[in-house]
Amino acid sequence: MWELVKAGGWLMTPIVVCSILALVIIIERSHTLQFNKVAPSRLREQLITRLRENGDIGRTQLMNVKEKTALGDILATGLLYRQYGLESMTMHMQNRASVQVHQLEKNINMLGTIGAIAPLLGLLGTVLGIISSFLAITDGAMQDPTMLAAGVSQALITTAAGMIVAIPALVAYRYFQRRIIDINAQFETQAGLMIQELYDYHLLASAQPSTASSRLSIEDSIVQERSFGGLDSDKTSIAAM
Repeated sequence: MWELVKAGGWLMTPIVVCSILALVIIIERSHTLQFNKVAPSRLREQLITRLRENGDIGRTQLMNVKEKTALGDILATGLLYRQYGLESMTMHMQNRASVQVHQLEKNINMLGTIGAIAPLLGLLGTVLGIISSFLAITDGAMQDPTMLAAGVSQALITTAAGMIVAIPALVAYRYFQRRIIDINAQFETQAGLMIQELYDYHLLASAQPSTASSRLSIEDSIVQERSFGGLDSDKTSIAAM
């Protein structure tokens, strides 16, 4: 292996560095982007059950849920702000979802960049190898074929090394992109189901019904004032007669 690296010339150094970076990113993202670690399947049901049984969940418990998983961060944030109404709750959940998706995309672009530049490095090695081969011909390589073989081997080795690094990197890049899309869809689904269950079990903020009742009381008072005003005008007209 080391002989092949030496035969490929100095361009093998950045190719080897790209291969190490790609391997580290693939291992780290494979460990991080697991569904059971990012979006546990039973988390929403557990939160709703605890909320129905106790009527509320303490802030300390919700903060613990936020710190464990990405989905827990989103759902716990919604429960923390549910007292301020549906609109505030939804906006805070959307903000946390954006932050979590950004965290999940960490180093994914680097993996795509490695998949793009590795073949170019191999192509550059190919060009330099062919150039050295032609220079060797002019220096009398027809009498010493080993001088010509050195340039050809450099061209072939760098091209093969660039492809070996680029293909797995691009495959992993596309795979992780699709995994993040699926996780984001899971975030939206779980958040929507939690809001629906809060409505169904009447667990949403109680501020909205009180606001509606206050509006009704104001309207009733206006109607009463108008009716009283109408009675007073009728009495005035009767007295005038």
